[in-house]
Amino acid sequence: MPDPIILGQPTVGAEELAAVEAVFKSGWLAGAGPTSRKFEERFAQAAGTSHALATSSCGTALHLSMLLHDVKPGDEVIVADYTFPATGHAVIWAGATPVFADIRPDIWTVDPAAVEAAITPRTVGVIAVDVFGQPADYDELNAITKKHGLFLVEDAACSAGATYKGRKAGSLADLAVFSFHGRKVITAGEGGAVTSDNADLMARARRLHTYGIEPAFAREGSRELPIPTFEETGYNYRLSDVQAAIMQVQLDRLPDLIAARTRAAVRYNELFKDLELVTTPVALPDREHPWQCYALTIDPSIGRDEVVLRLRDRGVGCNFGTYASHIQPIYGRDDKCPVSLAAFRQQLAIPMHANLTEDEVERVGETVRDVVTELAAER
Repeated sequence: MPDPIILGQPTVGAEELAAVEAVFKSGWLAGAGPTSRKFEERFAQAAGTSHALATSSCGTALHLSMLLHDVKPGDEVIVADYTFPATGHAVIWAGATPVFADIRPDIWTVDPAAVEAAITPRTVGVIAVDVFGQPADYDELNAITKKHGLFLVEDAACSAGATYKGRKAGSLADLAVFSFHGRKVITAGEGGAVTSDNADLMARARRLHTYGIEPAFAREGSRELPIPTFEETGYNYRLSDVQAAIMQVQLDRLPDLIAARTRAAVRYNELFKDLELVTTPVALPDREHPWQCYALTIDPSIGRDEVVLRLRDRGVGCNFGTYASHIQPIYGRDDKCPVSLAAFRQQLAIPMHANLTEDEVERVGETVRDVVTELAAER
């Protein structure tokens, strides 16, 4: 059997190693240092915002987004249902209740009508999710949240480099959060960011992500002895300067990484366009899709799980898409999100990363076709 084709793979090399070596030589490896500040400046530009804050993960960025909006026990936050549960967890971390809203059946982002229907007197905000990288319907979502006096957070964990009607992911809501996990388009293995144009929110975010005080780098070079005071509880949510150095190189790579992923997605679409019992993902023309993930929807008659097992047996990495959050036991919710539940049960992520060769894409396509055809014949 030929070598397996893995589901996801970062694109890293000598440039990242050189950037890390420079940080080692600088002597500042800790978080929120000079390299982090340089990365934040560049990432704010990439996200189309005035401010960016590097964090240890998207989960910590999500938690900060709740703290910055003073979410508290008794509050409800509406959350797009089809997402990794870190989105809902952040609401619980703030002591509030996540209320899950169903998704569009075509691009799997939250349905604005479902958001409006879920609003109650306890609702304080909404977290939309750019599923697999494609931005949600922010014109409609901003109109709804403004009408009802709610905050809106863009969970852009997967959407670095994406656009919505010409506007960059990260600039589409009051505040946005990103992930730099190993399966994301740009990565330092782990890490995240918060972006916003709101200077006051971001100044507070910088304090909260360093135990409630200004980071030490802000006091570098002072001819006095500034001793910070702790006025509110904060956390250690900083990205290390080692990771920030990697992220600077990854930002340089971003256009090429998206171009490579797009080429693979276009070819996948061609390979599967006439394959019965399989639906390819939709990329809307008013959004630039970075293709963090390529998810097929498998007809229930042949069973997604059996497709996964057979593909893995033949050396093609694959997995389910993401979670229907409302059915996770931790939340104890009885929200009804049938579209999200169907996507959770039927979707299949196949290999998608910038290192895929043309031959590997062809092999994935041929193997998927063979497995689906076999299962259809066995029905």
